[in-house]
Amino acid sequence: MSANGGTKAIVAALAANLGIAVTKFIAFALTGSSSMLAESIHSVADSGNQGLLLIGGRRAKRQATPQHPFGYGRERYIYAFIVAIVLFSLGGLFALYEAYHKASDPHPIESWQWVPVAVLVAAIVMESFSFRTAIKESNLIRGNQSWVRFIRRAKAPELPVVLLEDFGALVGLVFALFGVGMTLITGNGMWDAAGTAMIGVLLVVIAVTLAVETKSLLLGEGAEQGELAKIEEAVTSGPEVERIIHMKTLYLGPEELMVAAKIAVPAWETAHDLARDINAVEARIRREVPTARVIYLEPDIYSPAAERAGTGQAADTAVPEAATTDEAHRAGETHTAGETHTAGEAHATGEVAGRPGS
Repeated sequence: MSANGGTKAIVAALAANLGIAVTKFIAFALTGSSSMLAESIHSVADSGNQGLLLIGGRRAKRQATPQHPFGYGRERYIYAFIVAIVLFSLGGLFALYEAYHKASDPHPIESWQWVPVAVLVAAIVMESFSFRTAIKESNLIRGNQSWVRFIRRAKAPELPVVLLEDFGALVGLVFALFGVGMTLITGNGMWDAAGTAMIGVLLVVIAVTLAVETKSLLLGEGAEQGELAKIEEAVTSGPEVERIIHMKTLYLGPEELMVAAKIAVPAWETAHDLARDINAVEARIRREVPTARVIYLEPDIYSPAAERAGTGQAADTAVPEAATTDEAHRAGETHTAGETHTAGEAHATGEVAGRPGS
């Protein structure tokens, strides 16, 4: 993902939400509509969330340290997860509480009746521009993926978060307009409470979706199938490597992929040739997958017999687990025998508990 594209979408959403929040609070103060209050808090939560995403992006750029040798790229995942928590609590739960409070004492909108409608229509227009920016920036990296797959598979959290927030904001505005409109038409405040409740449920669903997807990134995700295919092709396309014995990948951050692989090389290579060949393979990997910035390649000799044995090892130099256990057991027996022998010698010379014999 383009970090600049994500930042552009975040700034556009932040500017829109700050302006919308002010107008919604004014409309709530004039009308007392619970839908307007829920939408006001929603915009405040969204503004705070965009600020958190900007902070996370800035902190993720810090240089690696001995304590954090792989850098701080995952800070962006942490702040995206905090965004989900804020959206769930400050946005969703507050809206549900306000809906309950309104339903307990429903009352119509009696003054400034045109204000909430005008504010909501203007908010829909402003939010649409923000949503359009997020869609435009996402399309630059989405490729042929569906929107659902893009949100679920994106390694950079900013654009999926902004997309879901903007989508939720637009749908929430429609819910609020429905609740306010029906309240004005019928004079029944229960419609206002219903619109507020729909906003609360919507925000809770979006927050849970964000939390689930961000949790997966925090736990650690590997490369996608397309990236794996490119890495495998880069490793095996040259004469240096006979095959990949096994390989693991892990995203250390949205734009930093770690590749660790055990590769089969010819048995007759010298150390100089081996180092040169590994460097060549690493260069091919980085050329095919630019995000593969941390690469560890372990050379070994491939053994078809070891692979057929089904022990999970396919290297000729692999030490069988059973053999390792036997060696440890024999070492333990030798150690015990040595201790017994020493104790016998001590008894023969009369040395007991550290006292010399007489």
